Parts: sequence; structure tokens; C-alpha cells
Amino acid sequence: MKRSRGVAHRCFVPGAGVFSGLGFASSDRRVLLAPVNTFDRHLLREWLQILGLVLAATCGLLVVQVLYDDFRSLRELGAHGWVLWEYLGVTLPSFLALVLPLALLISLLYTLGTLHRANELTAMRAAGVGFGRLLAPVWVAGVLCCGLSWWLNTSIVPWSVEHSRELRDDLQFQHDVKTLTADRTGAATSVAFDNQRARRMWFFNRYSRFTKHAYGVSVSELDARRHETARLVATEAWFDAARGGWQFQRGRLLSFAAETGELIADQPFTDKFVAAYEEKPELMLLIDRRPIDLSLRELRTLIDYLTSEHSPKAVDYAVRYFGLIADTLSPLIVIAIAIPFAVTGVRVNPAVGVSKSIGLFFLYYVLTNFASSLATKGYLDPSLAAWLPNAGLATLAAWFFARLR
Repeated sequence: MKRSRGVAHRCFVPGAGVFSGLGFASSDRRVLLAPVNTFDRHLLREWLQILGLVLAATCGLLVVQVLYDDFRSLRELGAHGWVLWEYLGVTLPSFLALVLPLALLISLLYTLGTLHRANELTAMRAAGVGFGRLLAPVWVAGVLCCGLSWWLNTSIVPWSVEHSRELRDDLQFQHDVKTLTADRTGAATSVAFDNQRARRMWFFNRYSRFTKHAYGVSVSELDARRHETARLVATEAWFDAARGGWQFQRGRLLSFAAETGELIADQPFTDKFVAAYEEKPELMLLIDRRPIDLSLRELRTLIDYLTSEHSPKAVDYAVRYFGLIADTLSPLIVIAIAIPFAVTGVRVNPAVGVSKSIGLFFLYYVLTNFASSLATKGYLDPSLAAWLPNAGLATLAAWFFARLR
């Protein structure tokens, strides 16, 4: 009898019972339901080895991508040696939650396909072990990966996004110190902020993260119909946290007739403190950033603010926020997609099952992007758009599992 690779050749040992080599004895069928048996360890060992290799290869590609995108700009800012390695080490964790489902899919397809072609799964099924018990270690690992994904999205990825941005800002600051004046060092230009609840519109020509001061400041007061009634312009301004307001220097306070827009008063000032202005500069600097460039904490901050302002911009940030939360179930979705096609009949070309599962994997991301687009346009609630693709693929996977024999 030809011996297949792995543990299948140990299925029969004279006088020891069926599957005694795997830790299963025919005299006690309850051993088949043991919490952890030899086959469980064998399956996990084979799978985790491939998963580690796939993750290492994927992370290597991400290193190349980060170097391609950021290496030149970092070098121009003066980064060298340890700083570059630190930036790479801080940036890579932000990609882990994204590549984990793909790594799970590839490794699981390879491992289960290999075991199936070696007839190891068939032998276990012949011993009376159902697919539920046979693949229990995979589902347990999937649940643990969901916990890992949640931890990455809520803790590691926010830290990675914010810290990598701080590193770039620090490099930009050190570069600007050598070439620019203090007011232009680490400056964000053309900062605009519309506080609809307070009926105020802000604009800075630039805001220096070094001095924490804004330069070329304009603050417009609006009435209920969004007509400008007053405008405060100043050369320089900063938020005074101790006093809870904004300090303005060298400017003018202009008053307008709301109906006609005619200038009716012009009062110059040297120093002016306005306690009623409570807007924080940190929020102003976040408001124009792309959702993909923000951490989970920053997204939550913007959603809370924009929702209270009834701003339509809140939808874009909410789609990203709930999408990150829904991604925590991606490992289980990937496992549910991979298993039915990885254990197809031995007469079926393995490439067929692999291609189908990979096709469903990309269909999942197409549905995710489509649902996000519908939510952005206002056709779906952001939270529903985040969970709908998961529900659809879970239903489809359940149908494939029902067809397994």
C-alpha cells in the first residue's frame, strides 16, 4: 500500500485499532472528541508554518512599498540611519490588519489543500470525524485572529498612524528650522474650519506646530442665514488653554450690515482676547485630513464633532470608522470562504477551488467598497454599509458549508 505524506500512513497499526497512531482508539470513540489530539497539533503546525511564511513575504512587500513611497521624501528631510529603520518599524504595523485576512486565505488554502490531496482529511472523515470537529482548531485560531485584528485596529494601528505622522512632522520641523523662520517652521498652510453650531468660520494662512501660533488669521461671525455680521482679522493668534480662549495680536474688528454686507465699523487693536472662541487648533488641523490617514481615535473625535454640527463630512469619516470595526470579523469570513473550496473532491483540480475562493475574497472587498460608496452618497447608513458585506459573505459561506459532505 502506497504511503501518503504526513500522518495518513499511520492510520492502521495491527492490534492497536484504527487511528491509534493519531491518538484515536476504536475502543473508545469519545477520544475523537478530545479537546486537543494529535491531528489538531499536526494541522496547526502545518498551517501556522505557512501562515508565518506568507506574513513574512507580505511584510517584505510592504517594506518595499513604504521605501518606494517615502524613502526619497524622508531622505530630503534629512532622515538617515536609525531614523529610517524607526520609521519603517512604526509604519508597518498599520498594514498588518489589512494583510492578515489575505495571509490567512493563502495559508489556509495551501495547508488544507495539501492535507486533502494526501487523503488525510478523507481518512479522518472515514473514522467518523465530522468537518465541525475536524476543523475546530482552524475556527478557534480564526476567533483568536479576530481578537488580534480588533487589538490591531483599536490600539496598534492608531499608535502606528499617529506616531509615524509625528516622526514625519519632527523631520519636517528639523528641516524647516535650518531654512525657515520660526513662524514658518512645521507650518500647515491654508487651514479652514467651519463651526456651524457657533456660526463661525476660521481661516489661517498658516499654522505653525512649532510655535503653536496661527498667522494671517480671519474669523467671520455669521447670522442664522449665514450672512457675515463681523470679521476679526489678525496678524497672529494662538489658543490660550489656561484662559480658555483665543489671543489675537495686531488686527482689526470689522462689522457689517447683514442684509447688504456694507462695512459699518472698523476697530483696530493691538491685543485682543476672546473667551467665547473655544475651538481647539488640534481639531482644526484634523478636519481636512483624509479618513484613511486618521487613526480610530481621531476618526471618533471628528465623527462626534461633525455629527453635532450636522455636517455632511461626517459620513466619510463614519464609513471609515465602522469599516475598521467590521474588519475585525474578516478572519472568520476568510476561513468560511476557504474551507469549502480547499476540501473539494480529489477528482477536482485544486486550482479550481483555489480560484473560486480567491474570487470570493475579492468579491468581498468589491462589495465592501460598493457599500462604502453607497453610504458616502447617503443611500445607506455607514454602520449598515460596514456590516452588510460581512453578512452577505457569511450567508454565502453557510450555503457552501451546507453542501459539504
